[in-house]
Amino acid sequence: MSVAIVDGATIINFLEDEEAFNVSVCDRFAYLDTDHDGLLSYAEMLKELQSLRVFETHFGIDVETDPDELASVYESLFVKFDHNLNGTVELEEFKKETKQMMLAMADGMGFLPVQMVLEEDSILKKAVERESNQVATA
Repeated sequence: MSVAIVDGATIINFLEDEEAFNVSVCDRFAYLDTDHDGLLSYAEMLKELQSLRVFETHFGIDVETDPDELASVYESLFVKFDHNLNGTVELEEFKKETKQMMLAMADGMGFLPVQMVLEEDSILKKAVERESNQVATA
């Protein structure tokens, strides 16, 4: 994990760089596709959703969460990615939904800088690294 200062522009600029975004999404998809069948099952996506720990923490502090409620939320999130409702997530579905989530994050942040903890190899970390590399070469 690392800490970085991020704002909405960091994310928007990353999404506008289609090559960088597509490479990052494809890498993440391949990492999640543990059986290498070109599709993400619920079990494969569940690991990723659980790693976010969105519902298990409140302002960084662990909270007790109803397991049934948590399972329902994860199933709903999976369906959000599974646009054609065939029980698996294809690369294009994953790419489209990831982009929508990142746009929502950028919109929520606006252009005020926010200090964030970033997971190694996360798509958001790659956006920050891309921005840092551009500043360093300018």
